[in-house]
Amino acid sequence: MSQVSKYPVNKEVEERISQLFQSAITKLHSTKDVEEFLNDFLSPVEKVVLAKRLAIALLLSKGYGYSSIQDILKVTYPTIASVSVTLKYGGKGYKKLLSVILQDEKSDAFWGKFEDILTSLPPGRGDTVYSLQDRFEKKQSRRRKPF
Repeated sequence: MSQVSKYPVNKEVEERISQLFQSAITKLHSTKDVEEFLNDFLSPVEKVVLAKRLAIALLLSKGYGYSSIQDILKVTYPTIASVSVTLKYGGKGYKKLLSVILQDEKSDAFWGKFEDILTSLPPGRGDTVYSLQDRFEKKQSRRRKPF
């Protein structure tokens, strides 16, 4: 991440710009708006650093071990430990976001299983081999990897 200036700002100014920043983020409603803002606002390195921190938190919440996380994300042990400490002793923001992400994954998994059941049913009248192949290909394309 970028370094902070060695010249500190007034506490009131710091609080006001922090509020402004938080308010600005909450006003972004679409994924496209968020993407455009982050592309303009963060350097490529900052985006990777922040994304990796979130990924570490997600993998920790799923029960992955430190060595697995190191292999998957190419991050250091202290970085993982830092995120882990934040999750254990605070991390309300992380926990809220992770809850939403995990709920979305559970929902996707449910609908994936539901789709598996539907595509495993025998074809109805008028179905052809091609329509079965289309259903199978759609099913396969919706399978997800951890990231």
